[in-house]
Amino acid sequence: MNKKKILNDPVYGFINIPNDLIYDIIEHPYFQRLRRIKQLGLTDYVYPGALHTRFHHAIGATYLMQKSLDTLRSKGVMIFDAEYEAALLAILLHDVGHGPFSHTLEFSLFQDVRHEQISLWMFDHLNKEFGGQLELAKQIFTGRYHRKFLTQLVSSQLDVDRLDYLKRDSFFTGVHEGTIGAERIIKMLNVHNDELVVEEKGIYSIENFLGARRLMYWQVYLHKTSIAAEAMLISLIRRAKHLTQKGKNVPATPAFRIFLERDISKEEFAEDKDLLAIFAQLDDMDIWGSIKMWLSHGDVVLSKLSQDLLNRKLFKIKLSNEKFPKETLEEIGSLLEQQGYSKSQAKYFMDRGALSNSAYIPKGGSINIMMKNGEIIDVAQASDLPNIKVMSKIVKKYYLCYPKEVNLTTL
Repeated sequence: MNKKKILNDPVYGFINIPNDLIYDIIEHPYFQRLRRIKQLGLTDYVYPGALHTRFHHAIGATYLMQKSLDTLRSKGVMIFDAEYEAALLAILLHDVGHGPFSHTLEFSLFQDVRHEQISLWMFDHLNKEFGGQLELAKQIFTGRYHRKFLTQLVSSQLDVDRLDYLKRDSFFTGVHEGTIGAERIIKMLNVHNDELVVEEKGIYSIENFLGARRLMYWQVYLHKTSIAAEAMLISLIRRAKHLTQKGKNVPATPAFRIFLERDISKEEFAEDKDLLAIFAQLDDMDIWGSIKMWLSHGDVVLSKLSQDLLNRKLFKIKLSNEKFPKETLEEIGSLLEQQGYSKSQAKYFMDRGALSNSAYIPKGGSINIMMKNGEIIDVAQASDLPNIKVMSKIVKKYYLCYPKEVNLTTL
């Protein structure tokens, strides 16, 4: 069978699948599942074009990894063929553990299990299935490989994951202010003492990258309408779990039902090998299909939230630099009770929390610039780039969500 396939990507054009192993991983059900998980969750409620998937992103990030490794090799960085393949596999599988709607339900389906941990469990399963051929890729993925720059290409302040999702999300949302020069940045990459650096002439491309990232967070990833839609979906899943665990009949797909019936912890997930196989069947379709079955459910909370979410009748959302006072929450609860909801039901129609954004956090691993004289300097310390110092500041906002038919007097 010919496995030297070419994919036509809307962002980069033609992408070659480099070898048989990578082709076989792409064809595996674990990876094919990513076709059914949208990259940006419910963001298409704001930007209708944001229908791209985790599959698109993983393929794109792998393409950029290939370009990055080729660039480094062209500059004399020794990268063995086994390392080259392993780095491609590490980035290809970096998001394989994402659940339905990507980040939205990360803390709703499970108690304390992050998608990175599930990705690692899937890595282990695939490594066993493919006879240990992913062992080096796993070391790079987990940061245990001695050549640090390979891990930094997978996960760091300047990795190919971020380069692809910023470029791809900007393309599909139509938010062109978030466009970055990914190809230019890749051409400026180099390695010093086994760590990734950017050559001095690429410093303004990095400034643009950080500025675009900051803008994309506020304008796309943390857009208030997306936050309101996600709050509704999380409340809906919470209600479905509550009713299911109380013995009520809540129809759902077989895989989804398992996670409604149980509050699964990290320890349970690690011990029960069947849970990983069940999770691997879960995607956005399970959630939407189940929500459509809840439209006429006897529970008023479940049916109301399902109808409103499907028909895009979203919560109103307010943002503030200060926490919302307790009196406001009490007023929302009181007004909902006047509409016929009990106190226990009303809590599903309101949500509050905090949003924070910082384009660059040096403590999380700096972006190092290699000056023409060979000196290595943190990008935030570059004297002629005051904007980066500003972008290092964490900005925090508080939000409050509630139904639009609730007319508050305290706001």
